[in-house]
Amino acid sequence: MENRTIQEENKSSPTCENLPSLLSSFVDTFVDFSVSGLFLPQQKQDQTPQKPLQTHYPSADRLVAIGDLHGDLEKSKQALRLAGLIDGSDRWSGGSTTVVQIGDVLDRGGEELKILYFLEKLKHEAVKSGGQLITLNGNHEIMNVEGDFRYVTGKGLEEFNVWAYWYGVGNKMKSLCHGLEKPEDPFNGIPLSFRGVPEMFSHSIRARIAALRPDGPIARRFLANNVTVLVVGDSVFVHGGLLEKHVDYGLERINEEVRDWINGLMGRRAPGSCKGSNAVVWLRKFSNGLAKNCDCSLLEHVLATIPGAKRMIMGHTIQEIGINGACDNRAIRIDVGMSKGCINGLPEVLEINRNSELRVLTSNPLYQNKNKTYADAARKEGLGLLIPEHGPKQVEVKA
Repeated sequence: MENRTIQEENKSSPTCENLPSLLSSFVDTFVDFSVSGLFLPQQKQDQTPQKPLQTHYPSADRLVAIGDLHGDLEKSKQALRLAGLIDGSDRWSGGSTTVVQIGDVLDRGGEELKILYFLEKLKHEAVKSGGQLITLNGNHEIMNVEGDFRYVTGKGLEEFNVWAYWYGVGNKMKSLCHGLEKPEDPFNGIPLSFRGVPEMFSHSIRARIAALRPDGPIARRFLANNVTVLVVGDSVFVHGGLLEKHVDYGLERINEEVRDWINGLMGRRAPGSCKGSNAVVWLRKFSNGLAKNCDCSLLEHVLATIPGAKRMIMGHTIQEIGINGACDNRAIRIDVGMSKGCINGLPEVLEINRNSELRVLTSNPLYQNKNKTYADAARKEGLGLLIPEHGPKQVEVKA
């Protein structure tokens, strides 16, 4: 019995045999901190086949939905704090809350990677408290994996330049360790220059391609396990929108195909479900324009094809009036353009309780004393309006 205990201790103790893997983990932690300023738990290299992505989740006691973040870490934290999901030290404080971020972390801002790392940290912390944070892919994630960088900012390019430097340092450190496989060069096959791109930006463009192309280190780590369509209880989440053809094709199938593509198993171009104006990440039929112009009949038909679905919750299209509902709140539009790279909107989030009651948590001071008519109308529609007890100061909004 004593010998067996000693053997078990030896297996769990650091030895020369597992030194390479320990060094690799240390290097990865070092690189993560250098890029993000965060210490993150390192994921074990699991050789077993990946489990299918979970598309359907049961109802949650508290469900919070957050719209497009677009590279603005400060506003992202304000939105999370508004919903009581992080404390003053930026640690998870949401308990058992289920949180859905609707996609579009990338583009229009200069802190895209910092947000990705921060959300990963919160995912680990949420699980320990019985909660969960689920992230979706939006059209800007799809665009970047395809190499479409039309909406990248200068600071966004520089952030990936910094990542490439430290990732390269990490690979050099690993290559010096006997027993570790030689790391793959993430820049392999990427041109040194690009037509129409000034030479001063070439390396940054190469870094972004290396990180985000199919099977790229950042795409594989942060985007591949995002879902593209999600159902939590009676709420359907999708960045752009769903049509009947998407449901017929299969929500689980869409999620798996997007993951396989991001993992480099399906070529360079995105799956058909993510292409074109009627794609799940591009559709605007239920979010564009005034609520009265929403095609409620079509929406009703789509929701009827998803068992138990009462509403579709979408981002993608900026709502200058804030989070709002259409078609008797069967369509909820939650992209408030909060990023400074969009319209610098005041953060708002959507909250749904166990009884499927909806309310908006807002940092907009106008709703404290003004716009009472809007608030009353919203309540009549079933979309409540909650002002934080301490008003906008709680999230320190800087317009």
